[in-house]
Amino acid sequence: MGRVLSHIRKSLWLALDHDVFNTAKAAAYSGMLCFFPAALVFTALLAQVPAGPSLVGEVRATFDEILPPESMNILQSSLAARHMRSTQVILSAATLAVFAGLGVMLSLMEGFRRAYETRRDAWGFWEKRLRALLLVPIVLVPLSLASLLLVFGHEIESWMMNVSDHELRHLVIFFWRLVRWLVAVITSIAVLAALYHFGTRRKEHWGWVLPGAVTATLVWFPATLAFGWYVTRMADYTRFYGSFAAGIATLVWLYLTSFSALIGAELNGVIHRQRRGRISAASSTNAMSATK
Repeated sequence: MGRVLSHIRKSLWLALDHDVFNTAKAAAYSGMLCFFPAALVFTALLAQVPAGPSLVGEVRATFDEILPPESMNILQSSLAARHMRSTQVILSAATLAVFAGLGVMLSLMEGFRRAYETRRDAWGFWEKRLRALLLVPIVLVPLSLASLLLVFGHEIESWMMNVSDHELRHLVIFFWRLVRWLVAVITSIAVLAALYHFGTRRKEHWGWVLPGAVTATLVWFPATLAFGWYVTRMADYTRFYGSFAAGIATLVWLYLTSFSALIGAELNGVIHRQRRGRISAASSTNAMSATK
């Protein structure tokens, strides 16, 4: 435990040296441009099925659980709008989401590069952007599947309540909700591990990137809950930002998300350098023993 705390403390100090705060700002800005078009595309596609209106309601309820409370003011009218079903609007929003998602990945990859202290020219110009573009579906597909579970979770929960015995109803609901959020946590860890694995020039084994993925998830969930409580109970963004309050709250939430991912990368970088140091020391010892 002492070594873990030492790694975390060193990661926080290095985060200051590697300018994590400004990198998180850049990722959050691009994330703001990506998130809402992606959410609208996701909702518009769901609305194509016969149960569209009810699904839109489920999407709204799911976003209400995840996003800062005031952010729903931005999505409220768009999620219920019928004209969002047009193919032209969906394609335009999808293009904007992918383009902005590319910016998110480039910002995060720059943070990962600093965390691992690799050279700036480790990747070529087009190679880096192609890798960032490939990371967009690697991140969006698992998150979309997990979102589907959350979206349909209310309907599944209602069905389970109807078919379960009265004595076991509360127990079944408890385990179902536990499974839903456990899937969300596992998806978060898996997505972050994929980001660290494919988003760095270092050939990191999947097991070696898990510490940072788990740490980033453990930082992000409490930070999201705390920020949601702060926005709901204490902060009044409309007093300072007026009609832009919901957007500012969402931008801060995206900043916390990006910061958590970058902190996990810093921890992986610390562990990576320590592991290389042990390997180098062992190689030197073996070489000295061989010469004797």
